Amino acid sequence: MTKHKIYTMSFASVYPHYINKAERKGRTKGEVDEIIRWHTGYSQEELEAEIEKKTEFETFFEQAPELNPSRKAIKGVICGVRVEDIEEPIMQEIRYLDKMIDELAKGKKMEKILRT
Repeated sequence: MTKHKIYTMSFASVYPHYINKAERKGRTKGEVDEIIRWHTGYSQEELEAEIEKKTEFETFFEQAPELNPSRKAIKGVICGVRVEDIEEPIMQEIRYLDKMIDELAKGKKMEKILRT
């Protein structure tokens, strides 16, 4: 079975799109970074290093220091698919992140996005 194209894309190539989406709606790069750090357990320095290294999405999530257990509370539809029903673990992680960035762009409060 071939891997989905997104797995081999660098996280760095998609990261600016997350920021642009947030900033178009009046949110900040800092909030995007906070979401990513919350989700993956990377520190800001580690996140920046992964972006600099152009780490592939699959590796980015596989090597994440500590995926936040509260991410399982993320529910809803992204790209026409319910995130909680995605069976492939890496794709689910990618879609969790997409869903949180969408929520940020829609004006949701950070406490709700981070499921606190």
